[in-house]
Amino acid sequence: MAHPLESLVVRHTRRLPAPSGPAGQGSVAARQFDAALMSVGFKLSAALLERLSELNEETVVDTATRTLDSVREMAGDHVQHNVYFVDFPANVPDTFDFWMQCIADALADDGSRDSTLAQLSTGMVDLLTLPSYGNYQHTYAEMLAAHDELIAAAGDRTTVLHLGGAPDDEVTALYLALAGSTTPLGEENLRDLRLLAEHCADSPQPEAIPVRENRAVINVTRLHAGRDLLVDTVTDVLRLACALSDGDVTLTEPTRFRPLPRPVRRALLAGLDSVVAATPAKLADVTAHREAFKRLGERLHPHEYPRWPHAADVFAVARGEKEARSFDSRIEEMFAMNDVTGAARLLTAAPGKLFRSLDRLLRTCNTQDERDAVVAAAEQAAPQVSGRVLLSVREHLHNRAQESGARRIFVNRRGRAWVTTDNRPLVLPPERKRFIDALDAETRRRLPEPGHLLIDPGILDIALPLSGKATTAGFGVLPRGSLSPVDGDLLRFFVYWKQKSHDTDYDLSALMLDAQYATVCWLSYTALTEVEGEHSGDITEAPDGASEFINLRLNAVRGTFIVPQVNIFSGENFEAVEESFFGFMLRDAEQQGRPFEPRTVHMKSDLRGPGRVALPLAFLRGSDGRWRAKWLHLYLHGNPNANRVEENRVSVATLLRGIVEREYLTVRYLTDLMAERATATTLWDGTTVPDGPVTYIGLERPDGLHPDSLIITPENLRALIPA
Repeated sequence: MAHPLESLVVRHTRRLPAPSGPAGQGSVAARQFDAALMSVGFKLSAALLERLSELNEETVVDTATRTLDSVREMAGDHVQHNVYFVDFPANVPDTFDFWMQCIADALADDGSRDSTLAQLSTGMVDLLTLPSYGNYQHTYAEMLAAHDELIAAAGDRTTVLHLGGAPDDEVTALYLALAGSTTPLGEENLRDLRLLAEHCADSPQPEAIPVRENRAVINVTRLHAGRDLLVDTVTDVLRLACALSDGDVTLTEPTRFRPLPRPVRRALLAGLDSVVAATPAKLADVTAHREAFKRLGERLHPHEYPRWPHAADVFAVARGEKEARSFDSRIEEMFAMNDVTGAARLLTAAPGKLFRSLDRLLRTCNTQDERDAVVAAAEQAAPQVSGRVLLSVREHLHNRAQESGARRIFVNRRGRAWVTTDNRPLVLPPERKRFIDALDAETRRRLPEPGHLLIDPGILDIALPLSGKATTAGFGVLPRGSLSPVDGDLLRFFVYWKQKSHDTDYDLSALMLDAQYATVCWLSYTALTEVEGEHSGDITEAPDGASEFINLRLNAVRGTFIVPQVNIFSGENFEAVEESFFGFMLRDAEQQGRPFEPRTVHMKSDLRGPGRVALPLAFLRGSDGRWRAKWLHLYLHGNPNANRVEENRVSVATLLRGIVEREYLTVRYLTDLMAERATATTLWDGTTVPDGPVTYIGLERPDGLHPDSLIITPENLRALIPA
């Protein structure tokens, strides 16, 4: 019998929990399963194929059915991808000729002739009123019949599924990895953690849960199980209340609190009371989320529970009836008095906040004594700062070497971005170098002894996942700022969406820019063909789901940058539709095949963010002529309706420049530090696997690694961030 969370393990780890069942002759079914997997770009490892071959045929077939469903969804092959132009990318018409044909069809239609003539008399025609525009003119089966089979090529993606351990062991290991993550998780991973926490309530628990959002999700399970809550700040209790109402535990978006049962109210009030009783100064944290605490107080009725007076103080502060001076206000007072040394000394009580304030402290210093005091305070506090903050500050200081007037990009945790000119005074080189050396030394100290370090060079330019918010959910998705090679003759983008309750029109576009970020051309529903490639045609509603594609010949691209984007023209936003995702495929010129072929999909990313324009990634042509993907994960605000590539070219170019010119801290930085302590360091050549245990860091887990090896791939890259 399958474990209910088996598909979760496959998605997160690329491991299939060890199938179990009666022994038998399953080798034929196992080979057929392997062949079916290869058609969607996956493959069984040798150990997994051997394991399945020892089971009876019925067990193998059941396992294959479940697993195929999981991996097809990972690659985006769980839906039907039709195209407007049945022969796409062949025979895509000129845009103007196509529009004229749509008008001719409307004039030949008795139902639309009069309205079309009336529009023509005004000199303007609304394309959406033309019967043949925006709707599929053929069935999915007819589209498939119009295309030859895909020719296999060496560049086709192959993702290996490995044999896992016992199902419960795999689920527990995944729970411990997510719960103990040293970096915040994205929305999808938080949802997965909640499911895992419910299932693993009686399983081993992580030694530490450093991320507050993770703690809130796990506290829900602990509360329902009658266990002690993991809370040491009043904000921990607020996050738990948000989780109980299916709200935002990151506290970015307001939560509408539900009525809470009396036992839950008692537990939350007791938690607040214990925190404040132990450390009254923590009442100051209430002011940062005053409105949320006021709304929560309306649900908890603290006046009904006089035995918890400290909990009542929390809501008195929220209502302004009791004063609790915040730590930040004391810091601001020091800055107002130009007492930099005093501010640095006070900030040592909050090491993380001290490190986040280093740039400001150094800019405010007027004397060398003040600068020395700030540096000394930071060096003293460094061992108490989380690894994620250390690395974030390291990346920040590296980029502060730029001259004044450079671009400064801001990206919030939901992917909304903006760029401004950086006019801050420079951090003086001596202090900057001293800080960087101290950060490198502290990071090196925290990294584990790697033993034999085996590195896949392809992962070295992947940005460190300092926050799960910098990566959207999906398959083959990398953190913002990552660079990855693009090998192939044809680059094909795709977007799929399915509306929930209203007609919804998403438009896939691609903007080509030169080395100065000026527009060269674009492909969209307003420019169906260019020298570079073709657009598959505009679909204007998606009650049953709809897809759009852009096909690009990379050797024909005029320019240095390719920026695909998804514009919401009308209808439901990215978070309101039933489903929406973007991705890209790579093919050789002679492969043919359907518009969508899962084994050529190299990335598929969910579209779940704010704004009306999504910018998942961009493609950069290097000085060597090779193309690389630069991961963006950005959203533009856009307009309420009618967003088009033509209208946001300047905004897109500005954001792209900010991301491209920023240097991100990559895996290479940590592997260089680890190599200093390794017994041996080997660059993996794709074929030779060492006999003994290794610390392997790479894009894909090689088959045949020693069972005691530590394996780091993009799926668990967060494990590389030191605690």
